[in-house]
Amino acid sequence: METKELFMNGEFVPIERGMISVRTHGFAYGTGCFEGIRGYWNESEQQVYLFRLREHYERLMRSCAILQISLPYTVDQLIDISAELVQRNGQRQDVYLRPVAYKADQTIGVRLHGLQDDFIITSEPVGNYIDTNGMSAGVSSWRRIDDNAIPARAKISGAYVNSAFAKSEAMQNGFDEAIMLTHEGHVSEGSAENIFLVINGELATPAPTENILLGITRDTVIELARRELGRITRERQIDRTELYVADEIFMCGTGAQIAPIISVDHRPVGNGKIGPISSAIQQLYNDVVRGRSSDYRAQWCTPVYAHERVS
Repeated sequence: METKELFMNGEFVPIERGMISVRTHGFAYGTGCFEGIRGYWNESEQQVYLFRLREHYERLMRSCAILQISLPYTVDQLIDISAELVQRNGQRQDVYLRPVAYKADQTIGVRLHGLQDDFIITSEPVGNYIDTNGMSAGVSSWRRIDDNAIPARAKISGAYVNSAFAKSEAMQNGFDEAIMLTHEGHVSEGSAENIFLVINGELATPAPTENILLGITRDTVIELARRELGRITRERQIDRTELYVADEIFMCGTGAQIAPIISVDHRPVGNGKIGPISSAIQQLYNDVVRGRSSDYRAQWCTPVYAHERVS
């Protein structure tokens, strides 16, 4: 279904009206923040489930606080607006919602305070962001942004230039994805994904202090691994060479979903195939996000067509 409408500054408008000036502060300086939210189509129930919508908007509010952006909406209002947007577009398929809060002044000069704040949500059909059937990765020469430079715990628009450098370097060097290190040389994350290693049956993932985005999919994986597989996750510093000796590696994120890594720096991970724990988590995740698991549906899945708006 073609996208017909978006939400912009307090109203639903035709998609062709979703424009900003080239002089907009957020465009010129990257002074904005955003979320990426997936909705999954459940064919048997004829339903779109928006996955962990509340947690995404709670994180957006935290990003806004860091950037001195004030939104005139509560989290509950944003949830309702998002569901209505998908309804208005008549989307009965997998979708991707992108809320963006940004500095809207048309002025020259870098600052955060005293500027107008605007807000947009778009909803559009989406497939796989990256390959989920086994990827190659290379350790990037570009270091991950630091909390005292551009805070990684906020999804700041301008920060993704850092990710773009790493991603293009990886792909132009023949890899599918990049793995970024901190300035101290510890593993941080992918270009736009969190990373997990499986070592001796346990999961390990970089701690929040390693300049990672505190991923909602990351949190989901930790919960599913504990509750469904009986596997604990250790949040800790991870050295580069641990990537070379791990039994399994996978990346995760709203866009990436669960994406196994089968080689790093031309070295096979494990036997060079998707491992059993990665595969199990991938299957669990696919069931949960589509509302097929009753244990998590009420907690994590917001149905779009449960209460359709009355025209």
